[in-house]
Amino acid sequence: QVKFVESGGALVEPGGSLKLSCVATGFPFSDYGVSWHRQNIRKEREQVAEISSDGRYRKYSQSVEGRFTITRDNAWNTAYLRMTNLKPEDTGMYFCYVRYNVSDHWGQGTQVIVSS
Repeated sequence: QVKFVESGGALVEPGGSLKLSCVATGFPFSDYGVSWHRQNIRKEREQVAEISSDGRYRKYSQSVEGRFTITRDNAWNTAYLRMTNLKPEDTGMYFCYVRYNVSDHWGQGTQVIVSS
């Protein structure tokens, strides 16, 4: 059974930084690309970053390019999202995602609030 446990979300002031973690179990993590998504208060979901299985390929949405960095540690089955220069519009629930065995799998998410 695929499971993600996200952590690291918090209340942070604009301009601040956070690092989110996502521990994965239930599938061969090192063989699959994974991604981070977020959902805002209007329930709109956006993919913010993705990373290939070996970490060599990374892609970001325009809204976070240059501020967010996605990484992974396959020895620990963990993906990370480093977020800097946070803005109020970055507020939302952040989720890990993988498509495995023709199914979509999501974590329960971790909440990020950017506010002064």
